[in-house]
Amino acid sequence: MWLEIILTSVLGFAIYWFISRDKEETLPLEDGWWGPGTRPAAREDESIRPFKVETSDEEIHDLHQRIDKFRFTPALEDSCFHYGFNSNYLKKVISYWRNEFDWKKQVEILNRYPHFKTKIEGLDIHFIHVKPRQLPAGRTPKPLLMVHGWPGSFYEFYKIIPLLTDPKNHGLSDEHVFEVICPSIPGYGFSEASSKKGFNTVATARIFYKLMLRLGFQEFYIQGGDWGSLICTNMAQLVPSHVKGLHLNMCLVLSNFSTLTLLLGRRFGKFFGYTERDMELLYPFKEKVFYSIMRESGYMHIQCTKPDTVGCALNDSPVGLAAYILEKFSTWTNTEFRYLEDGGLERKFSLDDLLTNIMLYWTTGTIVSSQRFYKENLGQGWMTQKHERMKVYVPTGFSAFPSELIHTPEKWRQCSPDVTDSEFRGGGGSIYLVRPREGRISTMKIKNM
Repeated sequence: MWLEIILTSVLGFAIYWFISRDKEETLPLEDGWWGPGTRPAAREDESIRPFKVETSDEEIHDLHQRIDKFRFTPALEDSCFHYGFNSNYLKKVISYWRNEFDWKKQVEILNRYPHFKTKIEGLDIHFIHVKPRQLPAGRTPKPLLMVHGWPGSFYEFYKIIPLLTDPKNHGLSDEHVFEVICPSIPGYGFSEASSKKGFNTVATARIFYKLMLRLGFQEFYIQGGDWGSLICTNMAQLVPSHVKGLHLNMCLVLSNFSTLTLLLGRRFGKFFGYTERDMELLYPFKEKVFYSIMRESGYMHIQCTKPDTVGCALNDSPVGLAAYILEKFSTWTNTEFRYLEDGGLERKFSLDDLLTNIMLYWTTGTIVSSQRFYKENLGQGWMTQKHERMKVYVPTGFSAFPSELIHTPEKWRQCSPDVTDSEFRGGGGSIYLVRPREGRISTMKIKNM
């Protein structure tokens, strides 16, 4: 009797395991047309055209006129950045923008790297393509696609590109030399926005895959943060045989089970595989997760539902646009910066760099189309898209930096058979190496990062 029960249970478990075990599935590649009107019968022009960032005196004059008409709202006493961008500090930023910021000089800096455009699925796709000036004998560069997010741009990679393409002259090993491609997400900066609804990260991933093929790369590496992390994850889900390695500095793990473990983790953290670091950053849950999400996600609710409404105001006011975007650069760098009168912005960034990013949105008029990306991706409901329920099966690395808005537990990130997991904690950290197909973890301490 008991033997039959045991055997039946074992057999049932074996059947369940066989049916429910991970299957290395891929997203269907499909195709799309996002340009205006219907898709032309003629074959799409696949030429790659040089592009140059340009400006004019008229463009700058219009900007200055709009800045001069800015209506100042006094900040509350001792409010710092708790109510949003502090208007007292905003006056300093606007004064610098109006009287000292040299947009023509920044345009020259933008043009230091080669820019190009090419048509893919009806959209003009902008990208920079930086090749190593010289290579060690017998070496070929590794193609690396780097994808930005919101409210960023391709410009955020400008200072790391020399370290990737010319590591030796920057005091680094030249064992790995990269050829870097940084596209603008369609609807951001110089990449044309979709004319149709439904343009999401999967469509973007497919377009960027086609871009890499058009550049002659059958295999390549990819890196993404913010929206770029989801776009690159989708690329690994679409064409895993072409992606040699995926690196993320933001990890979007969506599942009912992971949410449940969050709620129960304070009491059963070890059972769910939470590390001491995970417990430190996640609990007490109410203060470190729930309140943080409520405090910092207001913009997301707006952009997931009615992006065009607020977008109209931001597209008409350069000062409003700067306040809206720069507040994110403050809080998302360090949430503690909200206790500072200046939001801590100039502790990590120069005003020239911050305003250059603002100008990429202002001069192209793309704040509305960039915000629509939220509605297309997050406005359809929770776990409604196939890619949200899929794992990644390419070698994957993840970097967790201090002061992230939401911490992703190490266990959640190990959703790929091959993972390199690096966590930066001020002056030191650890890199966790999950051996391919084995699941064994070894730890290596890193100093003076």
